[in-house]
Amino acid sequence: MIMKLENINYIYNPNTPFEKKALDNINLNINKGDFIGLIGHTGSGKSTLVQHLNGLIKPTSGKIIIDGKDITSKDADLTALRQKVGLVFQYPEHQLFEETIYKDIAFGPKNLKLEEEEIHQRVKRSMELVGLDFESLKDRSPFELSGGQKRRVAIAGVLAMKPEVLILDEPTAGLDPRGRDEILGKIQELYEKEGITIILVSHSMEDIARLVNRIIVMHNGKIAMEGSSREIFRQAEELEKLGLGIPQITSFMRKYKHKGNHIRDDILTVEEAKVEMINYLRSRGNA
Repeated sequence: MIMKLENINYIYNPNTPFEKKALDNINLNINKGDFIGLIGHTGSGKSTLVQHLNGLIKPTSGKIIIDGKDITSKDADLTALRQKVGLVFQYPEHQLFEETIYKDIAFGPKNLKLEEEEIHQRVKRSMELVGLDFESLKDRSPFELSGGQKRRVAIAGVLAMKPEVLILDEPTAGLDPRGRDEILGKIQELYEKEGITIILVSHSMEDIARLVNRIIVMHNGKIAMEGSSREIFRQAEELEKLGLGIPQITSFMRKYKHKGNHIRDDILTVEEAKVEMINYLRSRGNA
């Protein structure tokens, strides 16, 4: 197990007229190898929750145990924690500030006081992981890049810390379709090839359905639902009550089945739908 959250509560502006309970008795296990989709309407507590996972916010009450260590204790080593748990904020390119891409990605490793050769290798490897050519881009200004490339530089800066867990808060926000597909493709590669545990916060049910193997649904600061992608998206009515939807292709297949067609209605992607429809139409042709 990598992370265990025990009875986590968090209150913004306590003891003031603006007091708000953002997290309400959260209990959660996150295991090595998980690819988690964290969903919920705006204000449900998603961003507050993920900021607890690398110590940016400390809970009002409760414990967070990571690899056997209580990160909520007074003597917790948050620097060591942030090497293990990397957090990429929404619009992370707004945090770029160095004059070259190399320097921006190297910023974190330099703060760890690593040897120059180790820093060099980490920058090079991180750029490769996000699909940025090292030789042609390392000396360019990050501000000359496209939106999608800037986003990849920002993610590379987190990867250069060699995290075991990567948390991405709306990583495709504001990107055009091409940039969005590139970022999602690289995230999938990181999970499949590097074995990094990933927590993805997203409003896109299509992206969640295509990428993750476990979904956590938040509502009013609580975990409302938890399960595999198929288990969660089967519960369309419950999701709708929480102000959420299901992937469009899943909705289409459910409606198609309700018209008397004997097909699966737990389809999550267009690719799955294509295979299911071909098999169904062939079976009808052979009937």
